Amino acid sequence: MEEFLGFFEHLPTWIKATWILFFLTFFWIIEGYYSFYKNPVSKWKHAKTNIILLLMVVVINSVFGVLLIFVDGWLSESGFGLLHLIDTQLWIKLLISIVVLDFTSQYFVHFLLHKVRWMWRLHIVHHTDKHVDVTTGTRHHPLDFLIRESFALMVVVLMGMPVSFYFLYRMITIPFTYFNHANISLPLWLDKGLSYLIVSPNMHKFHHHNELPWTDSNFGNVLSIWDRIFGTFVYDDPTKIVYGLDSSEHTNDEDVLFQLRIPFNKDVKSINK
Repeated sequence: MEEFLGFFEHLPTWIKATWILFFLTFFWIIEGYYSFYKNPVSKWKHAKTNIILLLMVVVINSVFGVLLIFVDGWLSESGFGLLHLIDTQLWIKLLISIVVLDFTSQYFVHFLLHKVRWMWRLHIVHHTDKHVDVTTGTRHHPLDFLIRESFALMVVVLMGMPVSFYFLYRMITIPFTYFNHANISLPLWLDKGLSYLIVSPNMHKFHHHNELPWTDSNFGNVLSIWDRIFGTFVYDDPTKIVYGLDSSEHTNDEDVLFQLRIPFNKDVKSINK
């Protein structure tokens, strides 16, 4: 177990990049055969905006990756954090950490991005995409992603979590992010069955519907249990879904500069938030 975790502690950047590219490409190909809807625009043209935003996110992620290495050293020397108070096996600590990270740095921070007005202004960029597909999983305003990473860093510190735990969890989230954003159509029985344990493609599609209350539902990324526990779970007829935001239909969802200015653009409404 220690050797396995040691691999993630010193994970080369090229492996992370390859991991992202592999799943992005894999679901891009699958979309061509089992698409949920026919995209009226060129996939490449649509992807350009989201990929540019991904590159900005990668830079932020790299900076936090370096910062986490220093934090890991301090945590190891100081013994600070809740995990140091638990006398149990390493794999149990890892499991606890993954569950805590999934709730705090995925579900809870995503909930806050919808409920706190100034945070929502940043998160709007993710929801203005009118043609949701696998590349939408990479579509985040840099300041939105900065909040997510800062939140995750606080959780790592409070838990006294080895950096290998966090890097492993991040690698787990990548295929889930692309899976639940992908423009794919699973058999309804399969998708609904998966939604009892994980965030399925249909389940997350409701989150990208252009109107409330569906927009404010299904906040999870890996485990669906949080939405079920806290009453934010929605599952209905997926053919009713319309992507985008009803208050932001005038925005150009493929203009990168426009998207970067959205949080500061008073002409863009905030869906009654």
